Amino acid sequence: MRFLPDAEQRAFAASLDALLTAAGTPAVVRDWSRGDHASGRALWSRVAEAGVFALAVPEAYEGLGPHPVELAVAFVELGRHAVPGPLVETVTAAVLLSGADPGIAKRLLPSLASGGTMATVAPEGASYALDGDAAGLRLSWVPGGIRLSPGHGPVRPSLDPARRLTPLAPGGDVVDTTTEQALVWARLATAAQALGVGLALLGRTVAYVKQRSQFGVPVGSFQAVRHRLADAKIALEFARPLVFGAALTMRPADVAAAKVAACEAAYGTARTALQLHGAIGYTAEYDLSLWLTKARALRTAWGGPQECRALVVSAAGDRRW
Repeated sequence: MRFLPDAEQRAFAASLDALLTAAGTPAVVRDWSRGDHASGRALWSRVAEAGVFALAVPEAYEGLGPHPVELAVAFVELGRHAVPGPLVETVTAAVLLSGADPGIAKRLLPSLASGGTMATVAPEGASYALDGDAAGLRLSWVPGGIRLSPGHGPVRPSLDPARRLTPLAPGGDVVDTTTEQALVWARLATAAQALGVGLALLGRTVAYVKQRSQFGVPVGSFQAVRHRLADAKIALEFARPLVFGAALTMRPADVAAAKVAACEAAYGTARTALQLHGAIGYTAEYDLSLWLTKARALRTAWGGPQECRALVVSAAGDRRW
């Protein structure tokens, strides 16, 4: 089993990195947080043109997929650049609709693959959906399928300002579909996104402690600082093979383990980054905050640590080594 991307996957990641670096995503994130979606939609179109959303859409519906490994590669880069919008939710909607009636799938999936439509999904039992004000397709997870919501309520504040929460309007058609695999894809994409967020936080913090000085020397030369950064690096590097290994197997327990590892590593790195940046790390105007808040939000998105750990433990007895 191979846990490292091949040459083609590395090239795909590099192309996304170049695209997102040129886009200046911090400014896009701040616009999105204010409810100004113009720059975010333009970036969304470029991400879609690179084929990211098509990776979750079957070829029968004008997609490229399903390709979970390549999707994980893409979502690491999306997290690394803090791209806003219902990214995971659009992938989740694509998987849900892929199992629906072919007529409905043919009507809705091509636009998701091309980036013409953003989608959001309210998880089962959840009161809110992410970015319902920006999404053109709003789905509520109901027993045995999904409901196509006709609209949304007012935007509610979130820990991460770029993750705008909205209640979905009642009513709308109910569509029968299978939901188990959609949750697996949602958790995989979240794990990969969190891994990218953690890597960005680590890179920014390493650069900062090299230039910040105390007692006439960079604080990065202090042993205590090095140990904190080394711990963060190790946690992220241990999470990476779990994410890509889970993308290969797509077993629910493997993906749950990857989500715990990646989200906890990103959250731990966020705490380290905040401490080592000092007072400037607490300011919303400083770009670091765009990743700090996202690390915290992703930790509980699509199943928190306790829920995912319980799934891993419950599946341990079914393993055949």
